[in-house]
Amino acid sequence: MTNKLAPSWNRRSFIGGSDARIIMGSDQAALIQLWREKRGEVEPEDLSGNLIVQLGAATEELNRSWYERNTGRRITDVQRRVKHSAIPWMIATLDGTVEATGAVFESKFMLPWSFSEEAAAEKYMAQLQHNMWVTHLRVSVLSIITGGGKWVEITIPMDPLYLSVLVSAEKKFWRCVQSGETPHLINAEPPRPRIEAVRIVDMSVQFMGRVRRALPQHPGSLSRPRTGQKRAQSLDARGCQGGDRARRESQALEIGGGEL
Repeated sequence: MTNKLAPSWNRRSFIGGSDARIIMGSDQAALIQLWREKRGEVEPEDLSGNLIVQLGAATEELNRSWYERNTGRRITDVQRRVKHSAIPWMIATLDGTVEATGAVFESKFMLPWSFSEEAAAEKYMAQLQHNMWVTHLRVSVLSIITGGGKWVEITIPMDPLYLSVLVSAEKKFWRCVQSGETPHLINAEPPRPRIEAVRIVDMSVQFMGRVRRALPQHPGSLSRPRTGQKRAQSLDARGCQGGDRARRESQALEIGGGEL
């Protein structure tokens, strides 16, 4: 893995994974806010009052330990900050890497309503692909705890076609930061993310088991918990199947650590 940076590194001097989500997003106001932050014209938004962000931070250690417990795989490089070997203003601050597989590890908390694996992958695709590009790793794992008591593991590989759009957009944005020119959204729908595998574990069953053991046992005090549900399935990306996918990937960049 490439250079580890000091924790005091100035966020204004680089583009990170969370910035990539905004650059590839659809919110022009958020893009302008990010641009002004990078130019030092405004302070970063205070997220201490954002409950979802704080829940994500509060459950990060639990998320990591839950992943290790359910997969038997150890997470390393927790909160390590890495600089791209050829593009110094591209940085990845990692939630970790999976030691056994060399995958980028990203932990998230999401609300249960309207949750879907496809929507989660799409929401965090730019961040995952950015981090894979910076670290030169070729696969990532999205570990999600939902407010509905479920843990979801989504495996997402490096996507050269998506990366070609992402890195181009990041370079255009960074030129605007340096020149002072106002940035604009890319106005092009990025390729649909490709999901390799999904696994879901019902956390509430194990939680209720702990509650039952902790409380005095009285007839009818607690109903017997339902058996946990676990499923694993492979998902193909829409619009990226068969020969069309192969043809487009053959035209995409060769990922080798250099610039696009």
